[in-house]
Amino acid sequence: MRQSRYWKVGVTVFLTAAAVLLFYDLLFGHRAAVVLVARLFTALEPIIYGAMIAYLLAPMVDFFDRHISPSRMAAAKSDGRFRAPGVRAVSLVLTWIVISVFSYLLLSFLLPQVYKSILRLIDNMETYYNTINTWITGLLEQNPSLEGWVAEQLNAYYKDLSSIITNQVLPQAQMLMSAVSGGVVSALGFLKNLLVGIIVSVYLLGTKERCAAHCRKLVCGLFRPSQTVWIFRAVGTADRIFSGFVRGKLLDSLIIGIICFFFSNIFNFPYTPLVSVIVGVTNIIPFFGPFLGAIPSLFLILLDSPIKALYFLIFILALQQVDGNIIGPKILGDRTGLSSLWVIIAILVGGSFFGVPGMFFAVPVFACFNTFVDFCVNSKLKKRGMPLSVSSYQGEVPKSEKKETKEHDGL
Repeated sequence: MRQSRYWKVGVTVFLTAAAVLLFYDLLFGHRAAVVLVARLFTALEPIIYGAMIAYLLAPMVDFFDRHISPSRMAAAKSDGRFRAPGVRAVSLVLTWIVISVFSYLLLSFLLPQVYKSILRLIDNMETYYNTINTWITGLLEQNPSLEGWVAEQLNAYYKDLSSIITNQVLPQAQMLMSAVSGGVVSALGFLKNLLVGIIVSVYLLGTKERCAAHCRKLVCGLFRPSQTVWIFRAVGTADRIFSGFVRGKLLDSLIIGIICFFFSNIFNFPYTPLVSVIVGVTNIIPFFGPFLGAIPSLFLILLDSPIKALYFLIFILALQQVDGNIIGPKILGDRTGLSSLWVIIAILVGGSFFGVPGMFFAVPVFACFNTFVDFCVNSKLKKRGMPLSVSSYQGEVPKSEKKETKEHDGL
């Protein structure tokens, strides 16, 4: 008993000292912990890719497991085995055949069209420049006061503009060229990590039941039985939120991109493949995504035809209404349980810290945090005998059905 007590005290002192040193390093030191975490993330990047791919494809593998040989799967579970021999291998092969065929059809049709759209955009750059120049010139000629104000501002800030171009724009352009030249190396590194990640995902999908059993064993060995129940429940809730949101949002964005491509072809909008890709990809970002994709797409179409730009704006507004009221709820349902205000806050905070990935993953992360807070609050309210519904707290605060202790009365 004494050795156990000394051991707990030693571990507590060590963790406290480590936390103090880490906090000091983050604020005043060389941020060695941040550098270490960044290097560790770089080293584990293929594993992370593989885990994400396996997480997304797990439902498809389970679907094939259930329909290839249900009797063998049931027999394997009754015998205490993780899976039936041969069934998982067939499921993996079928899963990757489906993914490969779908990717080939999508890329073989989409990439050439997007490439042609980009070439067309480059070829029309001079025309678009002349169009914009004509718009600005006409606007200034029709508004002499505005023209005089612009001339005054240009004269006043000429020196500042020259300084900005010399000291900021040109160095940034040089850095951009260096980044573009190094982008080939980054792309090759990404492809290498993605290939390794696919191999890792095959292994994870093939042994996902065993991996899950090892994790449960680890949790049961480190925590008390009363704690493991809550840990497993929390993990299950987080998995439900993340799986429903991530998979559902990806499917929803794919459907929106296909619908946009189909109707853009019907209305003969310019740059249809490029616009559809922009609208579909940006739709992944909740709430702000449709606007982020519609603005550059609308500008591209406006340069080609103002009347078509107006039609495109009406179409996008109608498409987003259909997505928000029909497609999205059918696919996503109420996976997060967050109101629109909290979704906006989560996106803004996640985007400010982690950019576009933060804007995407902030919603399920915040939903998990919201679920945890609701659970803690509801537990406290149950102990006090108070209602759990939000509507009960309109107006006067309801009284507790249980008698408060003297300690609470004193507070």
